Amino acid sequence: MSNPAPSDAHFLELAIEQARIGWEEGGVPIGAALVHNGEVLAVGRNRRVQMNSAIRHGETDCIEQAGRLPASVYRNSVLYTTLSPCYMCAGTARLYEIPRIVVGENRSFEVSEGWLRSAGLQVDVVDDAECVALMERMLAERPSVWLEDIGEEA
Repeated sequence: MSNPAPSDAHFLELAIEQARIGWEEGGVPIGAALVHNGEVLAVGRNRRVQMNSAIRHGETDCIEQAGRLPASVYRNSVLYTTLSPCYMCAGTARLYEIPRIVVGENRSFEVSEGWLRSAGLQVDVVDDAECVALMERMLAERPSVWLEDIGEEA
């Protein structure tokens, strides 16, 4: 676990803001931001509930919001996410060779970090207290929605 750099803290805060919005909308409080050379390309949040979607996790929504980008942009970007990515989101990051992922927290969920690191991606977990609190609230108040989100039965 590490303390985020000032710019990392700023960009992670954008992801946290998206997570808060997602929670207020009745969804899963996971947000993400895609940043290229210090410029925010897009932010996104888990919208599975809101859009009745099977795949709109925070990271995939963020990348969808960024739109079509040259491979070189992805390969020089950082993905900020409030929660350690699932395999679907990790696979998207690997596909586009996003070299670094900053994770807000991995206490409540972690499946892909070793897999990402084995592919040469840098994964930095900052163990942010607000990210932890958002997921603790999710698990306490909407556990069935969470299980659905990660492909499990209640």
